[in-house]
Amino acid sequence: MAVKRDYYEVLGLTKGADAAAIKKAYRKLAKKYHPDMNPGDKEAEKKFKEVTEAYNVLSDPEKKKLYDQFGHAAFDETGGGGNPYGGAYRQAYGGPGGGYREYHFEGGNMDDVFNDIFGDIFHHGKSQGFSGTGGAGRGNFRGGFGDGGFQNGGFDGSGFYGGFGSGNFQAKGSDLHAEVTVGFDEAAFGCDKIIRLQDPNSATGAVQSLKVHIPAGIDSGKSVRLRGKGMPGTNGGENGDLLLKVQVAEKPGYERKGMDVYTTVTVPFTTAVFGGEAVVNTLYGNVLCKIREGTQSGTKIRLRGKGIVSMKDPSVHGDQYVTVQIEVPKYLNPAAKQKLKEFEAAYAGKEKTRTA
Repeated sequence: MAVKRDYYEVLGLTKGADAAAIKKAYRKLAKKYHPDMNPGDKEAEKKFKEVTEAYNVLSDPEKKKLYDQFGHAAFDETGGGGNPYGGAYRQAYGGPGGGYREYHFEGGNMDDVFNDIFGDIFHHGKSQGFSGTGGAGRGNFRGGFGDGGFQNGGFDGSGFYGGFGSGNFQAKGSDLHAEVTVGFDEAAFGCDKIIRLQDPNSATGAVQSLKVHIPAGIDSGKSVRLRGKGMPGTNGGENGDLLLKVQVAEKPGYERKGMDVYTTVTVPFTTAVFGGEAVVNTLYGNVLCKIREGTQSGTKIRLRGKGIVSMKDPSVHGDQYVTVQIEVPKYLNPAAKQKLKEFEAAYAGKEKTRTA
C-alpha cells in the first residue's frame, strides 16, 4: 500500500499554516491539476484528488486539529498511532464500516466555498445543488460536481469518491485580448481589417486569419468583440470571445477629441485684413470658408457636422473646429515695402486720431 504524503507537503505548505494560506494553496493547485484543464491526463487527475484530499482535511478545523496531532492515523479505522478517536472520522465521512453517513460543512454554503475556489474555472458552470442530509449507504450532495457528484460515499479518508468529473459543469471559455491599429480615416468611416492570430482551438498553434469589421466612429481604447473566437469552453460550454482593443493612428494636421475634429488653416495677411475666402480640408472633402474682414490669428471657425460620426446614431456627427493662422510675408520687394510703409503711417495716424 502506497504511503500517503504529508498533507502540508502536498499543498506546498509548512505545518501549522493558517486557513487563508491553505485555501490559497489549494486554489492554485486545484486549478493547475483540474481534469477539465488537463483532459485525459491521469497523472494530473491523481494529483488533483491528492490536493483535494489534503484540503478536505486541513480546511476543516476539527479534522486539521486531529491531523496535526495524530497525522494520517487520525483517520485510520484501527485508531492507530495512539488516536483515542479510533475510526470515528472514517465512519462519519464515508468509511466502508459506517452505515449512517452524515456530512457537515461548517461556516456557510458549500456552493459559495467552491464558487470562491473555482470561480475562474467555472465562470458560468452551475452545480445542480446539494440535496438532502444523507442516509444509510448513500452520500449527500448528489448531482453536484462531476458525473457522480458527491455520491457513493462522497468523502472518505482518501478524498473524493465521486470527484470532480467532467459531466455536469459547462464552463464558458476564457476571453482573449489583442490589439489592432487602424488609420484615422478608417476609424472615422469604418473599415474591414484582416488580422492574423494564433488559433486557441489548435493544438499545433496554427495561425488563423480573421476578418474584423471596425465600426465607424470608433476611438482609441474602445474594443471590438468577436464572439466565440476566444478559448474553447469545457464540457460543451460556449467558447470565449476575442476582444480587440483599437488604437487609432494619428493623421497629420488633424486632432480628434471625442467626436470633434480640430484643424488649422493659414490665410494671407491681406485676406485677414480685407476678408475673403479660404479652402479648408475636412474628412469629407474640401470646403470654402468665408474669412471675415479683420480676422485675427487664432480665430476659430466652426464647421457643423464635419466631425466624427456617432457610433450610437449614424445621423449624428461631431463638428470641425478650424483655427485661423495668418501668414506674414517673409520677403517683400521694394514696391511692396513702400506700400506697407504707407499703410503703417496711415494706420498709425488713424490710431492717434482715435485716441486724441
